Amino acid sequence: MVTSQPNPSEPTWQAVIRLLRWNKPAGRLILMIPALWAVFLAAEGTPPVLLVGVIILGSLATSAAGCVVNDLWDRDIDPQVERTRDRPLASRELSIKIGIVVAIVAFACAGILALYLNPLSFGLSVAAVPVIIGYPLAKRVFPVPQLVLSIAWGFAVLISWSAAASHLETATWILWGATVLWTLGFDTVYAMSDREDDRRLGVNSSALFFGDRAAEAVALFFLATAGLLIWEGIRLNLTLPFWIAVAIAVVLWSWEYLQLRQKDIPRSTYGQIFGQNVWIGFVLLAGMIAGILG
Repeated sequence: MVTSQPNPSEPTWQAVIRLLRWNKPAGRLILMIPALWAVFLAAEGTPPVLLVGVIILGSLATSAAGCVVNDLWDRDIDPQVERTRDRPLASRELSIKIGIVVAIVAFACAGILALYLNPLSFGLSVAAVPVIIGYPLAKRVFPVPQLVLSIAWGFAVLISWSAAASHLETATWILWGATVLWTLGFDTVYAMSDREDDRRLGVNSSALFFGDRAAEAVALFFLATAGLLIWEGIRLNLTLPFWIAVAIAVVLWSWEYLQLRQKDIPRSTYGQIFGQNVWIGFVLLAGMIAGILG
């Protein structure tokens, strides 16, 4: 068993920042992106500034809470995984009590922000909490836990769309499907870097489930994402900038697939592909805004 030693020179507040993963903005931004997709499309490109602010802060608080819950569940597993052994709860730099308090505060912040939303959006926010809390458990009992995470990500679309439009419609569910499949794709890539550790520890992941066909599964998820985005664009009569953004995304996803097919991929490549999807998400967001206003 690999053990980690706490860093006595690091102030507690810095350890809390790492616990919340605010030192790694890519993971925070990639949750924010589908929420912004939804609010701009539902509001036809001009959502209220205050609502956008609430959604941004809410996504930050929610993702932070999810990270802490995940680390609480995995505090005895993370020390045995190279990528996660230095996390504050895994290294025992922070206590379980502090972790629980931080999680409660993060959920409370998200809850306070949700009070600004309409009843439908608030109800969806509450419904998302069990999925967020249950995701780490899914890794132990469900063969494709990334699907549970993807559904949690999908709530960002439902909450934000209903907050802007006060209802859900067919276009909402198309975007929800695109978000779920996109998330399943990039999080399977992320899981590919941990395959050996997960197999040794008996932890499930989509990367293990798809095995040697993981790269093809990722390609299929991205292809289906593109198909749903095209459907969304047609349904909402989006103009040329949106189609350019989708074309750029398809090219980049194709390049990522070619990288994943190579043998002996460095672990850093998986993280780079994950980070590339943040930029892809923002390119699509820009295309959606310009495409609905154009």
